[in-house]
Amino acid sequence: MVLEDGEGDVAGDELQATSATTAAPPSARRIIPPMATALSLTHLGSLMRGVRSVDQVGADERAASLAKRSIKKSSKLWALDLAVRCMDLTTLEGADTPGKVAAMCAKAIRPKPGDHTIPSVAAVCVYPLRIADCVEHLRGSTVRIASVATAFPSGLSFTAIKVAETEQCVAAGAHEIDMVIDRGAFLAGDYQRVYDEIVAVKEACGAAHLKVILETGELGNYDAVRRASILAMAAGADFIKTSTGKVQPAATLPVALVMMEAIRDFVRETGRPVGFKAAGGIRTAKQAIAYLVITYETLGSDWMTPELLRLGASTLLNDVLMQIDKERSGAYQSGDYFTID
Repeated sequence: MVLEDGEGDVAGDELQATSATTAAPPSARRIIPPMATALSLTHLGSLMRGVRSVDQVGADERAASLAKRSIKKSSKLWALDLAVRCMDLTTLEGADTPGKVAAMCAKAIRPKPGDHTIPSVAAVCVYPLRIADCVEHLRGSTVRIASVATAFPSGLSFTAIKVAETEQCVAAGAHEIDMVIDRGAFLAGDYQRVYDEIVAVKEACGAAHLKVILETGELGNYDAVRRASILAMAAGADFIKTSTGKVQPAATLPVALVMMEAIRDFVRETGRPVGFKAAGGIRTAKQAIAYLVITYETLGSDWMTPELLRLGASTLLNDVLMQIDKERSGAYQSGDYFTID
């Protein structure tokens, strides 16, 4: 997918200036929150009622406008490099085998064998029973291990089971937990249950980071997406994530904008940075860069780092690698020259 320059280009120098911050933001700027304390039903109800509504037309138009922007040629390689570094390379299939996971881990460490200028991805994301395979094959690398948990993808199980699964995932070697909220409870207005489960799972994570999956395709409207975002962050989420990839629609730019604006407002109120992860349906380099643009325009340069931005994908990486080769050489290589994700 060729990314053409256009009148709506993001300034190359401005974007490249963020490359100095693509490592972790200085610790002095990171406010580590205390463990979330469960709110009373009265306080939680007040919090949810206080969440402002979303202008749907405005969100759609803003997202569409940002999607039309492209990166100036001088910055395009930097943006593609960032897309690789922010990627959670994912396999979440019932047919996942140790061999399949081993191959994915090798690709995560060295996306293009023989080209050491291509960075490793941020993490791999697998089911709990495949964590041990990742530990074996990622030893000594910078690639983190993320595991879905809490009755993924439905979230419909007992809280005690969700907590126990999280604890076992961390004990097995997961650095990050991607939990799903109980959408049925949320849509029924049982915010306390959703909040309390996130608090309990966050505690079970220990030192591991918690990404809370909202499954926005099932929430119905942007107001619900914003409410779920605020609820998850108030309960202690380190990241809020769009979707499981198992429900359509999955990640979309308007939903990403709504979630990022919720993050922006939450940070202004609390001083605690929260990360954003888009997952589901991101297959091309052009789509990935659209998420980078919307992140930069909404949250700023501090979020242009794997510590605060992730792209969950199973088939995106090869298209980004093909785009990098095109920018370097002026011509695409066949997909036959890249390992299968």
